[in-house]
Amino acid sequence: MAKRIVVALGGNALGNTPEEQLDLVRHTAKTIVDLSEAGYEVIVGHGNGPQVGMINLAMEFSSTKGGNTPYMPFPECGAMSQGYIGYHLQQAIQKELKARHIDKECASVITQVVVDEKDPGFAKPTKPVGSFYTKEEADKIAAEKGFTFLEDAGRGYRRVVPSPIPQRIVELKVVEQLVKAGDIVITVGGGGIPVVETADGLKGVAAVIDKDRSSALLAQDIGADMLIILTAVDRVCINYNKPDQKELPTMNLAEAEQYIAEKQFAPGSMLPKVQSCMEFVKNNTNGGTALITSLQKAALALKGETGTIITK
Repeated sequence: MAKRIVVALGGNALGNTPEEQLDLVRHTAKTIVDLSEAGYEVIVGHGNGPQVGMINLAMEFSSTKGGNTPYMPFPECGAMSQGYIGYHLQQAIQKELKARHIDKECASVITQVVVDEKDPGFAKPTKPVGSFYTKEEADKIAAEKGFTFLEDAGRGYRRVVPSPIPQRIVELKVVEQLVKAGDIVITVGGGGIPVVETADGLKGVAAVIDKDRSSALLAQDIGADMLIILTAVDRVCINYNKPDQKELPTMNLAEAEQYIAEKQFAPGSMLPKVQSCMEFVKNNTNGGTALITSLQKAALALKGETGTIITK
């Protein structure tokens, strides 16, 4: 039986502009197809920071600066980014599959992820999105729309949104069906579109879910054998960028907890990646492991030649 892996793509696998992204995803597609060709069932998650920011800024600018376009809520911007990134990824993967004469399909799933409306993250929004405003402009918008603004490094005021913990992937069964059919599936883009459950059904909320946390939840719920988080470095390090920097070929949960207590991993960078891997490994009952490595070295890392393996 083929091993099932969930691959979480970092920002270096995508691009800040459509032109840059089209170029970068060609290389990303080669890595993904390498894994598929090696016999793995591959499910792909990805971030969307620059992309959703670009969409949000464009829609916001047009609606407030005379473009006569309607205001676009943040969840809808996230959905647009899933389509935009998914289109580029699946096109590049399809091209690579065809070049290797592999009879396999690739599809993107617009994915909603349920969050708890009582999540503590909603009480303290921290993720900046959208344009910079003067204090007067920010106060006016806050009064009109109820948004929260924070001063951003002396450059002005920006809207901030919460970053809640993912609870449930709405389209999980659809993803499962596609994987069972032998397809490469792209899902939980940008961590998923955040939604809350109401009496009338699901409702989108302005928030950003960490894509590594959503990928870990996906890996757990879909029964993956491994979670792979691809980033800019080949291996996790302690004492990073110091004279005594040390690469970690392996790390168990107890060691990871110790390194976190020592503040070895930077918040907003390596820390959430390690924590997401720990969450998957801790909750997996089938001996599942996690791997952090670079996009370029993914195939070698699966052979044990590089990367950091996280185990119980």
